[in-house]
Amino acid sequence: MIDDREVAFMPALELGGLLRKREVTSSELVEVYLRRIEALNDRLGAYVTVAADVAGVQAEVADAALQAVEDLPPLFGVPISIKDLADTAGIRTTHGTAEWHDRVPDRDDAVVARIKRAGMPLLGKTIVPEFGPLSISEPPGYPPGRNPWDPTRSAGGSSGGAAASVVAGLCPLAHGSDGGGSIRNPSAWCGVFGLKPSRGRVSAAPEPQRFFSIDGPIARTVADASALLDVMAGYETGDAYWAPPADHPFLQDAQTEPPPLRIAYHPHPGVQASAVEPAHLRAAEEAAELLGELGHRVELVEPPIFGPDDLMAAATAFAVDHASRAAERPPPETLDPWTRTLMEMGTGIPGTIYVQAMRSLQTASRKALAFFGDFDLLVTPTVAQAPPPVGSLEGVGVEDMAAIFAMTPFTSMWNTTGQPAASLPVGLDENGLPVGVQLVAGPAAESTLIQVCAQLESARPWAERRPPVS
Repeated sequence: MIDDREVAFMPALELGGLLRKREVTSSELVEVYLRRIEALNDRLGAYVTVAADVAGVQAEVADAALQAVEDLPPLFGVPISIKDLADTAGIRTTHGTAEWHDRVPDRDDAVVARIKRAGMPLLGKTIVPEFGPLSISEPPGYPPGRNPWDPTRSAGGSSGGAAASVVAGLCPLAHGSDGGGSIRNPSAWCGVFGLKPSRGRVSAAPEPQRFFSIDGPIARTVADASALLDVMAGYETGDAYWAPPADHPFLQDAQTEPPPLRIAYHPHPGVQASAVEPAHLRAAEEAAELLGELGHRVELVEPPIFGPDDLMAAATAFAVDHASRAAERPPPETLDPWTRTLMEMGTGIPGTIYVQAMRSLQTASRKALAFFGDFDLLVTPTVAQAPPPVGSLEGVGVEDMAAIFAMTPFTSMWNTTGQPAASLPVGLDENGLPVGVQLVAGPAAESTLIQVCAQLESARPWAERRPPVS
């Protein structure tokens, strides 16, 4: 007899081991998570679409392979949730816009195809802000993504539903994407591990290119996330960017002790839009101290973090990117005011200003990347504040935009440089809400990042924490 709660919170790799030993079936796992989704999703809004029939069929196919084949990938047959910004053939994909409420794509994004080829049944699609630009997941026309630690608060964004689905035991691991912190910020607020890979590590196909954003894993353990990154990573013909291929599985890094490293510690954002709450400062400081105890050389430094001009350049490029997608999106009058405002801003920016902004970002990136010639990793808080109450950021004025950035000032510059970065769920604040710490590695240095994240997890385990709504 399967104990739903025990199974739901097992590490994904343990589930994969049970599947290969034929002690459980993929179909049974899918049923466990579907029962939990039915019981809890109305309170959390983590899933916008539940793909029960599709997951059931995919699980049956996986079970047949598990019976017939001995040597299968570590996550074969393990269910997963997919962020609703990724197209999934035969499964409703809304991108968070009400106008696409009934949209069902006829093909998969490349990353989804890789996940399916790895034998992982798709449980459904997780909630996002409309087209993904915000740090909250409250798209008009859909239930808001709520935080399992306190459902009056946001799960974050744009991978808010993904992070909530993992920590609440509605899936063992999740697909997310990160264009400015969209994996790391909700992972910090929900208390899970989230990893943004290097630019080009995961193909954006069939999109022509994505400069800021990349797909990545969200999981309860570093090893689970590393195994999922092995599934997701890869180049597709015509990709504008690609990272140097790894010469070994990233899962191996989660099982490898790192050598002594040079680690920089910096607890403050480049633009002090608001004070960083004490719990988040304390978490980063304690992580830096622990890294020193583990044998690394840790220094409090002032890295070349982006300043106001750089952030304005990033905002310019981001707005133009969204405006450039107008032809493939619903009419402006049907969109969320946030989306419409962002697209209007981008439409009004001349091409020369956009080119100047990208040049400015490249110059700033060179300075930041040079810093990593002296250090292997940088430690910062992931976010500056606790997650906001649901519905508290409904305006579209400058003050509301500034409020969102003030909560999440540590993550976006690493989308510009393209470096890998992760958020680790290191503890809880005085109100019982999760607190995260960000680690940033050098270009294409996921191996170093994963090794140190796994080392910290081993020293201060977090996977057994359970939110009230679970």
